[in-house]
Amino acid sequence: MSFWEYLVTAHQQLLTDTYQHASVVFQCMVIATVLGVLIGLVTYHSGWGGNLAMTTTAMILTIPSLALIGLLIPVVGLGVPPTVITLTLYGLLPIVRNSIVGLRGVDPSLVDAAKGIGMSPMGRLLRIELPLAWPPILTGIRVSTQMLMGIAAIAAYASGPGLGNEIFRGIASLGSANALNQVLAGTLGIVILALLFDAAYVGLGRLTIARGIRA
Repeated sequence: MSFWEYLVTAHQQLLTDTYQHASVVFQCMVIATVLGVLIGLVTYHSGWGGNLAMTTTAMILTIPSLALIGLLIPVVGLGVPPTVITLTLYGLLPIVRNSIVGLRGVDPSLVDAAKGIGMSPMGRLLRIELPLAWPPILTGIRVSTQMLMGIAAIAAYASGPGLGNEIFRGIASLGSANALNQVLAGTLGIVILALLFDAAYVGLGRLTIARGIRA
């Protein structure tokens, strides 16, 4: 069976796996973004606090994804829980780092000017600091998403959702008629999803970053 014939035959399963892959990555990115930005907000004023946050999240990336999932299985079981925990933890570093760098890079004179006109700390954060720090934060989110697209495939080891199941099925049946087709379909699906997500982030940047800041 050719690759195109396989796509036609297995399109329903492929669509299901693709939807699940996109869904779990999107949901984990939302969680990682909220946590990462909050960590950045709490630590960016402190030199040691920011360094600790970046070092801690960087250490997580040194743990092999398969090993982390394996360690989580006895604690939270198979399926979605270890997948969500693993992807969220791996997605933190670029967001935390870029949040801290972006917030520290805001021109202090702008913050002082906002203080001078009586703007509250929350108002300065929401109207001055976060909008100016948003471009590097968005870049961190894009980097995290690309990382998680690939790491999510490993979640199939723990019966997690997504296109990794297609890849693992192909690897498990190497030598059979459709083994290569399964691996290729899963891999191409992940690449296409990554490109679509990145295009969406480019559009989001155009909508949410002021033209003067982009320039």
